[in-house]
Amino acid sequence: MTKFYSVIDWSRPWLASILPAAEAILAQEEWRAALNQAACAAGLSNHRDLPLQFIPQEELPEGVAYESHISAAGKVPTRENLHDFFNALVWLSFPQIKRQLNALQAAQIETLGIGKSRGPARDAATIFDENAALLVLENSERGHRLLSCLRAHQWQQAFVEHRNDFAVAAQVWSFGHALMEKLVQPYKGITAHAWVVWVTPEFFSQNLTRQAQQLDAQVSEQLQSHALTTADYTPLPVLGVPDWWSGQDESFYADQTVFRPKRRT
Repeated sequence: MTKFYSVIDWSRPWLASILPAAEAILAQEEWRAALNQAACAAGLSNHRDLPLQFIPQEELPEGVAYESHISAAGKVPTRENLHDFFNALVWLSFPQIKRQLNALQAAQIETLGIGKSRGPARDAATIFDENAALLVLENSERGHRLLSCLRAHQWQQAFVEHRNDFAVAAQVWSFGHALMEKLVQPYKGITAHAWVVWVTPEFFSQNLTRQAQQLDAQVSEQLQSHALTTADYTPLPVLGVPDWWSGQDESFYADQTVFRPKRRT
């Protein structure tokens, strides 16, 4: 029987951030049981130190908000679809960040309730959870130059003139599970909300496991100490990331329907 996740091309560079977790799950016959085995083996828990479990959506009590249930019970309702499958893999890959995001969202729900509007703090946390990419930059002149270009929407400078900086002083790590779901069928206009993470040059010489562990700890600390707002993000057309797509020449980046100029205020 064909699995619902058989459509995923795991060779895509934007899935590298969750590939180690995915490989362990894909090797098993029962995907949900494999997720729970992996969570148990890693000792994952929510912000109340309750063991993390992935449960069928039907087990979410009626009238209880999704984030509230994760916070109160440590149980993550998980449907048999790509969206929730990617979410579970992000939990396995970045458990500290996910735990902190859940704490933020659950606290906002407890304070404001569930309404038509989430409120700015919960909006910002939801954007991170669903559509963030970690923009990892060397804390150096070239790292700051690259960020300045991206924030100014100077796409040619960032992706063409300073392209080689991505090999040695910058990385992009996919985080948002909705972002990953969209990228199963990639199109040029997909844009992430980039969250900046400053690192030392030594970061780039570490292996993938050590890098992921550092990012998980560092970003979760940022989220604990920083009042999250929607202004924290930088738009990043993900297929413009060097070597994430074919045909990335000057004309590719000249497409202003995707690589839009900065709005004048």
